[in-house]
Order: sequence, then structure tokens, then C-alpha cells
Amino acid sequence: MNEDLAVRLNKREYTNWLKAGQCLYILKDAILPFIDEQMRAFHGGLLREKPRLREHCQNSCHPRNIELSQACRLCLEWKSEILKHHIQRHSTLYWGNCTPSSWRNDHWEVAKAYMPRGQVHVTAEMCDPSALLNLINYCDWFASVNVKATYVRELIKCRNELMHSGNLGVTDQWMKNFKVAMKRFLQMFSHVPCMTPAEEKINQMLAVDLLIFATGLHAEDSPDMGALVSDSVSKPDISLDLISQWEADLLQERLRELRHTAEEPTMDTEQLKMLDGFLQENKDLSERFCAELQAIGSLAGLQLEELKS
Repeated sequence: MNEDLAVRLNKREYTNWLKAGQCLYILKDAILPFIDEQMRAFHGGLLREKPRLREHCQNSCHPRNIELSQACRLCLEWKSEILKHHIQRHSTLYWGNCTPSSWRNDHWEVAKAYMPRGQVHVTAEMCDPSALLNLINYCDWFASVNVKATYVRELIKCRNELMHSGNLGVTDQWMKNFKVAMKRFLQMFSHVPCMTPAEEKINQMLAVDLLIFATGLHAEDSPDMGALVSDSVSKPDISLDLISQWEADLLQERLRELRHTAEEPTMDTEQLKMLDGFLQENKDLSERFCAELQAIGSLAGLQLEELKS
């Protein structure tokens, strides 16, 4: 219900959370074609260097989570090559993201080995910002195209702080730090054609007052947006329905993370409790997401009633 969303947009830290999250999605959509192209080049280079990697997997090898021990000779050789190009090869890799039998002919199945858990059956177009940022960070191929790992890790840190925010809100000071991290990241990819319009959209998003779309005012009534419009930057086409979709995308991303960690003994159940509390306070979101959150709680050995306590 738009009335409920309008109430949430009255909270500065919540609108900051939404805006930062949407900036990451704008970035993801803009940089994906370049990342896809680079991973094709990386994959092609591996095949040229070791032509035997073109052979077929004979066992239809299936990894499980972080394990890829029971695999054929070919898939173990692919594993070795992937590790060779991982900047932290002794860290945990989620081999369960991949279909090893497709490594020979699908560059994105190789790319998913450098991503966080939860990428099985996820195509390039379906990836969230975290997946792409971690790929850029961990695959050493990107060092060859002048990517500074420090700047990538800064943005990953911001993304993780955003998504793990207990109250789904971030301060104005956090937004200033996020803007700096985003600017540094964008500058590294200034040569990528889609990044210039993406940077304009991100600057618009950082400046816009989302509350104006809940109050019926015009964008020019916001001092920050008025300045943007007067500088001949196109006014963003935003509606409450669109803001509601941004909100849903971010919550779904958070729920996916919780679902992937629900069976781990080290899972932080406080995150479940805080998200449940937020949903209970917002009827429209509770109706949409509570069943999924309850299912995640059950996987973690908790009941929704426990989450409310």
C-alpha cells in the first residue's frame, strides 16, 4: 500500500537505505556487459593456454556447497585453474554455485566460482550487485585491466553494511562515505561506455528527495533536485510504484542471504529477529514477505513466534 510506503519515506535513514541500494543496482546494470565481456576473454584465455580443458566431463560432476572433492580429472584440473586465478585461493569458495560439466563452454559458470554462495542456476542477468563486486575483487583477471582492489573492497564493505543494517537505515554520514566509495569505483571504469550515463543516474539518486513522490510535490521543489534540473541533468522518472519495487528488490536480496545462511550453525539469528520486527511494523511488507521469513526461521531451527520475542 502506497500509504504505508509514504510513512516509511518520512524516515531519513530509511530513504538513505533505499537510495544507496538503488545506486548499487544502477551500477550493476551498467557494468554487467563489461564484466561479461571480460569473463569471456578470461575463459577464452584459459582454453587457449590449456586446450585439454575443452574436453567433456565424463561424470556429470556435482559439487556440494564448498566441496568439490569427488570430481573427475578434468573438473579437478578446472578447479586448479580457477584457484590459480583467485586472489585468496585459501579462502572458502562456493563450488556449489557452479555446474562443473559446463565450465568448458560457459564462461559464467567459471565466473560464479568467484562469487558468494547462492548463485546456482543464476545467469549473468540475474546476478545481484554483491555477486559482481565479489567477482571483480577475487578474480585476478581484473587486475590486468587496472582495477584497484582497494576501491572494490571499499564498495563491498559499504554494500555489506547496507544490507546488514538492522533497522534498514543508514545515516547521512554513512551516505557521504558511500558516495566517496562509489565515485572511486566509477572512476576506475570511466572508459566503459555505459558508465557515464550510469554515473549521472547515480548522482541523481543520491541527490533526490524520495519523500517528494509521496507528498505530491514536484522534483523541482527539492532544493537538491532543483539544482540538478537547472544544470540540465534530466529529471528522474520516479513513481511510488517504482520506489516500492526498489524496496522489494532489496528485501528479496536480504532474504536470499538469510536463506543461504539459515542452516549454518554460525548464523546470526539477530538479523532474523530485526528483519521480522521491521516487517511486523509494516503491514504491507509483512503480508508480502512474512511467509518467506518464517520459512527461513524454520530452516534455522526457529519459529516465527520466537522471532517476535
